[in-house]
Formats: sequence, structure tokens, C-alpha cells
Amino acid sequence: MRDREIDEILKKSAEGSRAVDSELLNRVTRSIENPLRPVRTLPPTWVLSGGLFLIGAGIALVGAAKLGFYGIHKMTGFERSLIFPALGVLAWLAAIAFVAEMIPGSRRRVASGPLLGLSSLALVAIFAVLFRDYRTDHFVSQGMVCLVAGLLHAISTGLASWLLLRRGFAMNPVSAAVSAGTLAGLAGVTMLELHCPNFQALHILVWHIGVLLVSGALGASLIWAGRKWMEKRQ
Repeated sequence: MRDREIDEILKKSAEGSRAVDSELLNRVTRSIENPLRPVRTLPPTWVLSGGLFLIGAGIALVGAAKLGFYGIHKMTGFERSLIFPALGVLAWLAAIAFVAEMIPGSRRRVASGPLLGLSSLALVAIFAVLFRDYRTDHFVSQGMVCLVAGLLHAISTGLASWLLLRRGFAMNPVSAAVSAGTLAGLAGVTMLELHCPNFQALHILVWHIGVLLVSGALGASLIWAGRKWMEKRQ
């Protein structure tokens, strides 16, 4: 088919189309315009990341203050100089990743899944080097107390972080939930390091780091289950 024949077909189609009622067009225009409202722009990425970081640090400090700063008082200066800067760097990376997930089109400097694995491995390496007491006294009873306490503070951090970023939109909800869970879990671990005086290596490696792993997995699982439930209802 030649170009001239295509032009003739398009011209005949245009001539044969009926004119749309102007009143109908006006009603459509009004229905579109009425719901539209100007929105406030989100703060800069570094401001949101800083806010998330402060939320996690604040909840960890408040929680440890209520329970007692027994852990940090028992630590040596060398232990403090390794543990808390590492937790701070990992929490900052998690905050950046969470903000990026909640702002479409943002540059992803750190992927959520690898960040959770990196954070866990980094803490395992640090704790394994620092703590050499391999006794397992009251392993389950004391461990469950730390796990529950850490997760409660992680949940508080996750909820507060969601409030800060509630005007964002996650293109990948599961990935965003992993980032949020990682940030929240690090807040829970930080609280435990400030509070818990049990320096048995297996206690810290299993129960303290378990807070981070459970928090990250729980966030992703809840979002995934919610999406499946919505798909079944549709």
C-alpha cells in the first residue's frame, strides 16, 4: 500500500467521524479538574534519609535508656569504636535505600536484598572477632527476651519511618519493605548492643543478628502476602 492510499483512508475516516457534543466535553473536563490539587514536593533525599536515620537512632537510644545502658557500659573502648560506627554506616545506607525505593525514578545506589545480606555479614564478622565467649548459659530464655525486645523496637522504627515517607510511592513494594525492614532491624540491634550485657558469642550472633534478619524478612513477607491477597480478591 502506497502513502497516498494511506492518506486517503485517514482522510475518509476523519470526515466520517461525528462531532463530539461540547457539553459532554465540558463535563469530562470538569470531572478531571475537580479532584486535582497541587501537592507539596518531597524534601531532598538527604533530608529524608537523615530523618530516617534519626528515627532509628532515637528509638534505639530511648529504648536502651528505659531498659538500661548495661551493654555499652560493659564494652571496651575498642569494641565501641567498631560496633557503633558500623551500625551507623549500615543504618545510613539502609535509610538511603528506603528513600530511593519510595521515590520513583530515584537512583538506586544500594539494592535492598544485597543490603540486608551485607549488613548481616558485616555484623557477623565484627561480632565474631570481638566476642570469644562460647558458653551457652540460658541460651534460649535470654535469647528470646532479646529477640522480642529488638523486634518491638524494630516495629516502632518501621512504623515511624512509614509515617515520614507516607507521601512516597514504591514501584516495587517488596523491595521497599526489605529496605524498611533492614533499617528497622538495625535500630533493634543497636538498642540491644546498648542494653544487653550478655557477651556470649552465640547469643549475639544468633539472637541479636536474628532481629535484623527477621525484621527484613517479615517486612517483605507481609507485603508479598498482602499483594497475593489483593490479587485473589480482584
